[in-house]
Formats: sequence, C-alpha cells, structure tokens
Amino acid sequence: MTLPAHSRFDAGALRSFAEQMFLRAGMPADKARDVADILVEGDLLGHDTHGLQLLPVYLEEIAQGRMTLDGGPEVLNDHGVVLAWEGRRLPGPWLMLRAIEEASARARRLGTGIVSVRHSHHIAALATYARRVAEDGLVLVLMSSAPGTSSVAPFGGTRGVFSPSPIGVGIPTGGEPVMVDVSTSITTMGLTGRLAREGARLPGAWVIDEQGVPTDDPAVVTPPRKGALLPLGGTDVGHKGYGLGLMVEALTAGLAGQGRSDPGPRWGATIYLQVIDPQAFSGTAAFEQQMDWIARQCESNPPADPARPVRLPGRRGLALRREQLGHGVSLPASVVKSVGEWAAKLGVPMPEPLSGGS
Repeated sequence: MTLPAHSRFDAGALRSFAEQMFLRAGMPADKARDVADILVEGDLLGHDTHGLQLLPVYLEEIAQGRMTLDGGPEVLNDHGVVLAWEGRRLPGPWLMLRAIEEASARARRLGTGIVSVRHSHHIAALATYARRVAEDGLVLVLMSSAPGTSSVAPFGGTRGVFSPSPIGVGIPTGGEPVMVDVSTSITTMGLTGRLAREGARLPGAWVIDEQGVPTDDPAVVTPPRKGALLPLGGTDVGHKGYGLGLMVEALTAGLAGQGRSDPGPRWGATIYLQVIDPQAFSGTAAFEQQMDWIARQCESNPPADPARPVRLPGRRGLALRREQLGHGVSLPASVVKSVGEWAAKLGVPMPEPLSGGS
C-alpha cells in the first residue's frame, strides 16, 4: 500500500505509542515517558528531523546496547553554580530534563546554574527545552556537540571535522517566549539523510563533495561518499559558522573533558546547559520590558516581502504546535514507514491516522 506523503496523528496518541515502544524495548517508565514527550514535542514544533524520526534510531541504539537504560548520571564535580556530570550514555532527553531541573533550582538560588554533561546520548531538538525554561521565566543557553560525528568542514576545508553542533536559547517575554534553535552548520545530517533516501535535493548548495565543490545533492555526504556539510554562512561567510562551531566545542567538549580527541565512534552528545534567572540581575520586570520592546520593533518592522512579515524565532513553531495539538501531528510517509516497522517488531499497535494526509 502506498502511504500518503503526510499523515496526521493525535499528539497524545503518539506520546502513548512512543512511550509503549520504549517500555517494550526495556526502558524504565520515567525515562520512557520523558523521551517520548520530547520526541513528539519536536514534531509539534516543526523540528521533524528531531522528532519521531529518531524513534527507530533510538530503538536500534537500545537493541545494540549503545544506550544505557538504568540509573542516573554520576556527579564528577559540584561547585554550587557549576555541576559536572558523567552522563553514562543515558537517554539524552531524560538527562536534559534532569539537568534543567538542577540548573533552574540553582539559578533561582544563585542567579545562574550550569550543568556540563559528558557521554550523554542524543538529546533531540533543543527548542523543546527552550520553551520549557522560558515559559518558567528563566533564560536557557544550551549547546551540544556530537564527538562521534565529523560531518561539517571548517571554513575553506573539504573534510568534515565538526558536528552540526546546535545552539539553543530560550528567552522569556511578557507574551510568548523567543526560542532559538540553530545549528552551526548550514544544514543537518538528519535532513540530508532523509532527502538522500527520498532521492530529493536540498534547497540550495549547502554541502560540498570530496573536491570541495558546493552542491544541493545530499547524496555526497551519505556513505560511501565523503562530502561534508558547509558551516553556517556557506561558501560566502562560513567563517561565522566556523567560529560558532569552535565556541561550542570549547563550552561542550572542552569544559566536559570529552570530545573529538577521544577514541570511539559511538553516537551521542557532550552538553553545556546554563539557566539564568533575570531576577538576580536587574529584575524580571526590567528584563521583560527590554525584551518586549525589542520584540515589538522586530514584529512591526516593515517587511521586504509584505507576504512574509518579520517573525521572532520560535513563533512559527509555537503556532504550528497549537495547530497540530488541535488537528493532529503531521508525519512524513518515510517516518510512518520506519516507525511502523519497529512497531510490528515490538508488537505495539500503530495509532490510527486522523486523516488520509496529503
């Protein structure tokens, strides 16, 4: 049977389904609930490369013994404001929610709280954490690098050294939060991998082949090919993304003491997570006054294209989240297929789609 290009599913049904899949795979209940919630939240916010597309990948990691299911992180150092964890390759979304709890409590008490995590498993979409922290009236700064991935070339180079190494920021305002979730590369391996499987092209020349020639063909970065992603800014101003990538390496791998110089190709993440309480500085009211003014100036700015008014980062995702909570989460056919194969393997019924899709 040919699947529609997209199918819609009830968000609650998807959460329950993903939770049951993780439980069937042996994940403890608290971790299964949190990981399922973060993956579905990624799809709700429009980060579909970091939503349920990751469910089969996580399940394969569990099946191969590459994700730790039991216990918690090991405390390496605790200096009040700063907490350093050995993540033990525990599920990344569960680890991040625990780290946010710790950092937020310290921020309320000390003004800021920082948690450094080494050997975390993959942590999914950063925007999912930014929303939670910002809606609690706090500022989040979150950075992640994947030491086992070398897919992004340094500016002017032809071989991958870095991972896409995203930066996430959550900013509270008097209204909806501002949510920044950007990679330090011009695209991600999740998107290029999906488009390569579908035989599709990238929107622009965002990757380079083995000779350093820019192209929109995602297949050049798919094994056995050895192309690379371009840093943010591409071939013109990619020195900016290159610099941001180096910053992320310093705050993640450098501070955690675990990164690309270490042996082992295993998939995972090294994390820098900081929560800031505006009340400890000039006060929450003053912070919101400044951010609300900036927000108004951006949103009322005369657009270059009247059909595309200026938006604040994250507002489209929040609008999409509201729409999908009401009308169902849209999943691409390729995701439905791969998830369905694992559902059959684990004996978990797939939720029924709400509509035929498009």
